[in-house]
Amino acid sequence: MNSQTKSNEQETAAPSERGRVIGLDVGAKRIGVAISDGLGITAQPLTVVNRKNPETDIEKICKIVCKHKVSLVVCGLPLRLDGEHGKQADAVKAFVDALTPRAGVPVVQWDERLSTVSAERAMLEGSVRRRKRRRVIDRVAAQIILQHYLDSNQDCHRTVSG
Repeated sequence: MNSQTKSNEQETAAPSERGRVIGLDVGAKRIGVAISDGLGITAQPLTVVNRKNPETDIEKICKIVCKHKVSLVVCGLPLRLDGEHGKQADAVKAFVDALTPRAGVPVVQWDERLSTVSAERAMLEGSVRRRKRRRVIDRVAAQIILQHYLDSNQDCHRTVSG
């Protein structure tokens, strides 16, 4: 089970009741962004935000939230393999703390351990050339983070009929 931090009660609603969700893979140089479909079932890569400074980065994410009528932001939290916070997780937490009051929607942190490794592996298996991998790795990692969140959320709201 993924560990996650939920910022308020809205995250407990099924994705289809909330609207679109974006996923963020926050790195030191770039922020990968993915978006869900309207039903909250699938995630697609959306864009990459090249980091400039915290104020500009947050402004760009807020514009994406408004443009796509997003109702929830899922931010990957890069925990170490032992589950502890490292330097990068602390940096992401600081980003989330700055984004949350400005986003206008809830911001959730989601365990993203190995999402970039999974993205790289998927692109290698798909024979994606190195140059293209570098251009899309952040978006694909964000897609993986968001898809894991959506899948977990769907599992919580499925009912067994029979």
